[in-house]
Amino acid sequence: MTYIITNLCIGHLDQSCIAECPVNCITTDSNRAYINTEECVDCGACEPVCPVDAIYYEDDLPINLKNEIDININFFKE
Repeated sequence: MTYIITNLCIGHLDQSCIAECPVNCITTDSNRAYINTEECVDCGACEPVCPVDAIYYEDDLPINLKNEIDININFFKE
């Protein structure tokens, strides 16, 4: 399991999560941030610094945000 950045991040590119990530697995596009699930070491450093609470441990994702897992994975496949 890993951490996932959800669509709650859209429009809020604070980037404090990027600064806290020890393995640099967080990337942004023009609207939001994404966590590379292949590189994430599950340290959780990004979660508490997110000002909009957009980061969840995969097992803790609310049901309405479960599709965000595939969105994060697919971002890095493209």
